[in-house]
Amino acid sequence: MNPFPGLIDLPRQLRHPQVRDLAWVILAPPMLHETPWPQRHPLAASDWVADPEQLRQWLLDLDHDSNALQHWLAQAATRRLGLYYERLWQFALQHAPGVTLLAANLPIRTGGHTLGELDILLHDSEGVHHLELAIKLYLGPPGGDGKDPAHWLGPGCHDRLDRKLAHLAEHQLPISAREESREVLAALDITQLSAQLWLAGYLFYPWPGHADAPEGAHPQHLHGRWLHRRDWPAFIAQDPQAFWQPIPRHAWLASARCSEQERWSRERFEAWLQLLDPLAPAQLLVRWVAGEDGDWEEAERLFLVADAWPDFPA
Repeated sequence: MNPFPGLIDLPRQLRHPQVRDLAWVILAPPMLHETPWPQRHPLAASDWVADPEQLRQWLLDLDHDSNALQHWLAQAATRRLGLYYERLWQFALQHAPGVTLLAANLPIRTGGHTLGELDILLHDSEGVHHLELAIKLYLGPPGGDGKDPAHWLGPGCHDRLDRKLAHLAEHQLPISAREESREVLAALDITQLSAQLWLAGYLFYPWPGHADAPEGAHPQHLHGRWLHRRDWPAFIAQDPQAFWQPIPRHAWLASARCSEQERWSRERFEAWLQLLDPLAPAQLLVRWVAGEDGDWEEAERLFLVADAWPDFPA
């Protein structure tokens, strides 16, 4: 399902954060292998598939000079992770050989009411495609049935894997086939198209305890752990010399890295933890390991949640 298996480690080699995120967007495996609606990698029919070295070089060149990417992102700066994810895909599709980006975030309206937006319309050698893109992070149940997607919650408790899949399959993806979409699509000279989704992200497993992966999870899905604040002392006792640090939401995509100066000391982290409100929203932490180039690299990530989670709307 990943058309570029030979490039899977490339994001870790890139130094610019937004270029690393761009590479992650293109190269990360999907969260699920089986979905209620067909799933398709947005670049599945790009010329890069036949020549992945061309994609590698494009990303390396951007890492050397990221002005074009930064300019594109600055045109619609956003604090929302999902919109940032979409902007990165739009940039990739605009530059991918063999792919034409026809529209992005195309609104479908009727009687002054917006039914929804089509995330992506693209044309490639396999035809015209309506793609819905999603980036999600879900935490598994500490003692329930992890196979049931209804038991996987977003860190803020407002999102659930089964509901997201149902919304994609029952609302977002069928919109392009509705009567209300025909006039909009006709204006783009589109008479036939197929609709697919692409769902990326991370699944976080409870500590302590065990949860099975949700039904249909991709064998290589990205993952981490989550734990309640009360369990942190027991967790850190396993490796008291580890360096941990919270990372901001905009850095939740690619594996993190930082310089020696940016890495928190254990004392600074402990002071931050002591000041953290017991009812604070879920905090994404990374554990650092020393990289070969003198920087520090993410070795694992976990969500630290309030003791009342998920009953408290963190």
